[in-house]
Amino acid sequence: MIYGYARISRPQQSIERQVRNIRSDYPNAKIVQEAYTGTKMDRPEWNKLYKYVSEGDMIVFDSVSRMSRNADEGVETYFNLYERGVQLVFLKEHYIDTEVYAENMKDKIELQGTDEDEIFKGLNNYFRKLAERQIRIAFDQAEKEVQDLHQRTREGIETARLNGKQIGQRPGNKLHIKKKAPAREKILKYSKSFNGTLSDGECIKLIGISRNTYYKYKKELKLS
Repeated sequence: MIYGYARISRPQQSIERQVRNIRSDYPNAKIVQEAYTGTKMDRPEWNKLYKYVSEGDMIVFDSVSRMSRNADEGVETYFNLYERGVQLVFLKEHYIDTEVYAENMKDKIELQGTDEDEIFKGLNNYFRKLAERQIRIAFDQAEKEVQDLHQRTREGIETARLNGKQIGQRPGNKLHIKKKAPAREKILKYSKSFNGTLSDGECIKLIGISRNTYYKYKKELKLS
């Protein structure tokens, strides 16, 4: 059985990208998905999947960061599932797929019941440690990508704020704070509802703002 596991860390995020990526390579995968935060320990859908997968099954992840919260947990989960005969596939980090690890371990040195066994144990342990290191590197890279994305988002919001843009409004209805005060002053000066002689339509054309914005400012002025 092929399973695809998708997880989002914030309710406002979309899980569709992960599902789309998994189905692109494995169209018949059974998708298991859930919303989860790093502060909440329980992942019910993952816990169920982890318990009932068996030898010969496959779990596909968009990225290794979807498998667990951190590298320590990831390494433990990776080898527990590998030793149960479950194949793991990471679309963004194929170099740590369990198939790759299994291929590398084909040349594992068998113990012979001789004094040289201690040397062989050391070599086999080295192969596993090397795989663990690659898994940790993959986690670090995935985590860095997430942190970089968050940083770029924060910087974008800050840049927009410094440029006078209000964040969080509907597309096409963003207001420029720097233009708000001058526009309100012109409404007071020219609108016949205040100190002027122009109609609403004439004021809108003169000031050069949308009707919605004009009436919003006009209402604010009447209430102030």
